[in-house]
Amino acid sequence: MSGTKVQISLPGHSAPGVGFEQPFEMLEACHERVERMLRLLGKLRGHAKTHGADTQARDAARDVMRYFDQAGPHHHEDEERHVFPPLLAQRDPAVLAVVIRLKQDHREMALQWAQVRAALSALVDAGDDWAGFSTEDEQCFDAYDALYRRHLVDENGVVYPEARKLMRGEALQAMGVEMMERRGVPVRG
Repeated sequence: MSGTKVQISLPGHSAPGVGFEQPFEMLEACHERVERMLRLLGKLRGHAKTHGADTQARDAARDVMRYFDQAGPHHHEDEERHVFPPLLAQRDPAVLAVVIRLKQDHREMALQWAQVRAALSALVDAGDDWAGFSTEDEQCFDAYDALYRRHLVDENGVVYPEARKLMRGEALQAMGVEMMERRGVPVRG
């Protein structure tokens, strides 16, 4: 396979056709993108072991960093502002426990992301002089992936279905408008 380029990007990952007028569908589409970015990170790790910090590895690292630097924080803020509060107000003990854990996850994800990002940034910045991911880097990647995957299961399986029962009509519309405004997207009206 000498001389053959290995594709580590995820082709055809265009954005799903949902808009802010469907806020839960938008949040779920974000979860799909998170899963794609985690898969890309996994592919990058494998690719980098064989090919080092080549152009494809650096491009993949930039893609992962761009997503988790920009979209990730917006998504977590959407949940903290709109999805979690009605569930916390409802006071269902089982749902409350999950929401509290998810809020803690958001804080832990931010801390773990800083470590993951540092390892990816080192790959991008070093180029040909890159020494590879350290054992500590690999452990950070594994922890971040595992935390995010469990987090998504809890949100998709418990939190979003419960929040959808509570949020209808004007509340959903207001949620979508606020999400757009925070991102600087023009609100049609």
